[in-house]
Amino acid sequence: MGEIVQVQVGQCGNQIGTNFWEQIAAEHDVNYTGELIGTNPFRQERISVYFNEVANHKYVPRSVMVDLEPGVLQHVKASRYGSMFKPDNMIAGKCGAANNFAKGFLTEGAEIYGQVMESIRKESESTNCLQGFQLNHSLGGGTGSGLGALLISHIRDEYPDRILCTYSVLPSPKVSDIVVEPYNATLAIHQLVENTDETFCIDNE
Repeated sequence: MGEIVQVQVGQCGNQIGTNFWEQIAAEHDVNYTGELIGTNPFRQERISVYFNEVANHKYVPRSVMVDLEPGVLQHVKASRYGSMFKPDNMIAGKCGAANNFAKGFLTEGAEIYGQVMESIRKESESTNCLQGFQLNHSLGGGTGSGLGALLISHIRDEYPDRILCTYSVLPSPKVSDIVVEPYNATLAIHQLVENTDETFCIDNE
């Protein structure tokens, strides 16, 4: 069975991703420390799709977490499931993108994307048969749209024959009053159309 690397970008992407890992861990009988707690062989089938097995029969999520400010990732580290993730794959900037696509795509994001791609490369090389990537992000924020689009472009360039799937949260005027969200989304959608194989659009309402 082919393995999948998950990439979580921005506050929204990391919040969705953290909940995703809690559900996947429960599905495979993996507790918050990465240890198997069940004996049902059917629940442990295909566990390698999302997890790497490390020493002492522990399982580590094949996940790369990215944000341009450290707050969200610090919250993930402090959460109940925080110890399950690989610390080297939690990559944070220092000052955020301030809801600005250009900061995520051209300036702040461009400063850390090389480090992110290196983590993605390491996770990809540790697989036996890489199936593809899934990326969680928001199209309204500066990090999710800008840095998310930048990573999508580079993942497609480096892995042209692998599936690239995104779960993209679209902005909603009823939830947020940030004026630039539609512009961020419009700029990011271009990269989604050009470079992804599948994009699942999620309404923020």
